[in-house]
Amino acid sequence: MAARLNDSDELTENADINITPFIDVMLVLLIIFMVAAPLSTVDIPVELPVAVAEQPQRPDKPVFVTIDEKLALFVGEKPTDAERLKIDIGIATKMHRDMRIYIQADKSVPYGEFIRVMNILRAEGYLKVGLVGLDEKSAPKEGAGSSAAPSPVPQAGSGG
Repeated sequence: MAARLNDSDELTENADINITPFIDVMLVLLIIFMVAAPLSTVDIPVELPVAVAEQPQRPDKPVFVTIDEKLALFVGEKPTDAERLKIDIGIATKMHRDMRIYIQADKSVPYGEFIRVMNILRAEGYLKVGLVGLDEKSAPKEGAGSSAAPSPVPQAGSGG
């Protein structure tokens, strides 16, 4: 218990808390946790293999579904429409539903039209759908009127 000295000879109680011991205890606990934390992690030596991401192998004869700026559909080079798309895809893939289908669409195509084509493919059982885009290095610059179109590069796709 602490006491305060006044001009008078009478000692009065001091209600202030002495926080110095509290700070000392906190610093000791901090040091204990700083030393104990690295020791508490389990370290099992494992030799992990090196993974290198490579571009996926492109099939010999990929099947492309194309949507042009006029919303016309093509399977390969053959024009088709939404009703006939499932028939033409079946012919192009020889009914192998595990074959990957690549969709390439003009950038002016509305998102809803793109999703409609994907839904037709999914309804027919084609779950491996790849999206085709231009490689950043080969894409024409905006405003540069280049007549030679670079070749499309399959990008990350959906499905397994």
